[in-house]
Amino acid sequence: MVRPVSDLEFSALMAALGPFERHARIAVALSGGPDSMALCVLADAWARRQGGRVVALTVDHRLRPDSTAEAAAVGDWMDALGIEHRILTWEGTKPLAAIQAKARTARYDLLAGWCRRAGILHLALAHELEDQAETLLMRLARGSGAHGLAGMSAISETAGVRILRPLLAVERARLAATLRARKQPWVEDPSNRDTAYARVRVRQWLPALAQAGCGMAHLKRLAETFAARRAEGEDGIAGLLARACRLSPAGHAALDPAALAAAAPATARGAVSRVLCTVGGGAYPAARDKVDALWSWMAGGAGPSSATLARCRLLRRAGEIVVCREGRHLPAPVAAGAGERVFWDERFDIEMADPATGNGAAVVGDAMLVPLGREGWAEVLDRAPDRRRSSIPHPARLTLPALRDSAGIVEVPFLGYRRRRDEEAPSFFKKIVFSPRNSLSGVGFCLAPGVSHTI
Repeated sequence: MVRPVSDLEFSALMAALGPFERHARIAVALSGGPDSMALCVLADAWARRQGGRVVALTVDHRLRPDSTAEAAAVGDWMDALGIEHRILTWEGTKPLAAIQAKARTARYDLLAGWCRRAGILHLALAHELEDQAETLLMRLARGSGAHGLAGMSAISETAGVRILRPLLAVERARLAATLRARKQPWVEDPSNRDTAYARVRVRQWLPALAQAGCGMAHLKRLAETFAARRAEGEDGIAGLLARACRLSPAGHAALDPAALAAAAPATARGAVSRVLCTVGGGAYPAARDKVDALWSWMAGGAGPSSATLARCRLLRRAGEIVVCREGRHLPAPVAAGAGERVFWDERFDIEMADPATGNGAAVVGDAMLVPLGREGWAEVLDRAPDRRRSSIPHPARLTLPALRDSAGIVEVPFLGYRRRRDEEAPSFFKKIVFSPRNSLSGVGFCLAPGVSHTI
């Protein structure tokens, strides 16, 4: 008989991912399937014992006709359990290719964005033992290096939200048993059986691999080996970045090519990859072969004076390499009402002032957040020529967030520019912080005892 997960066992799994604040609020990504439903009921019991609470977040991707009704049914189950529930909808045109990957990115953006706005620090995901094994095999098939073959981390730090995976050591069958023991129904997603998706095909390999001697014990040893290698590599990258990189609060960086060239090639390429991910605001590192090609350009010192990769533009300047946000695929204008909070360009955490709460000036009329751009920069220079002396590289200035209305540029905080003559007047911005999805230093791969690498 398959043993359910007890509340005591789950408490130990959560303890390995702490510490948590008193009366912690935890968001749980709840698809309605057996894994996430089990996580939700276990996390709810755990949170109540801490004097906290759980908020269940269901993303309706609207990729299937039944998805909206299923999300509503999940909400009914949460109401019966006394758990707060929110449905987050993926709006807009849906992709025709790479559907699962793009849906995953949209899902994470919706979940993390809601948590940031609600002030919730922890988002729990229901990845379990077989998910970890499938991830390892998929990355192995794609030719991933040690970084990818370490599998999923038990803790991932993102902009304002800690992503927790407490179930990485738990077999999928035990989660279903947990729900049966509590007489809690769940939703079966038919896409989990659709062999058009790579993960489903890999899932079907597991029994045959086990028979061939490549079962969970073998995958466990493989993951542990690469996890240790990844952790060691991350330490080396962090040390190199401390010596070779200057990161500006305005979202650009300067690299010392001599310091990079003196490092081990793999460490240097890893450092470059991390800088690209940070400055470009990407969710995932650039492809390894593309980083290798870029590193060859950087180390060679010849060829074009600039290069682009991962939403970044790199320029050779006076003995260093400047890394800026590329001037393409920048955000469309975003409404900027009083008190609005926006995660702009996946890089800047912006909160507009709200005089009703006693801070700053109110945005009025048709004001929008936009990239400054060439026309905006020309307008700033026309009104404030001294801004030309800004230490921010010219290409980076053009991609800065700016407040614009029908009369032109209102304010550019990183340039210290306001259209009003009174520079002492209150700002329209309460807060503007460079806070990309992935920090430059990172937090290191988490080897939580009893949680990660127990395949």
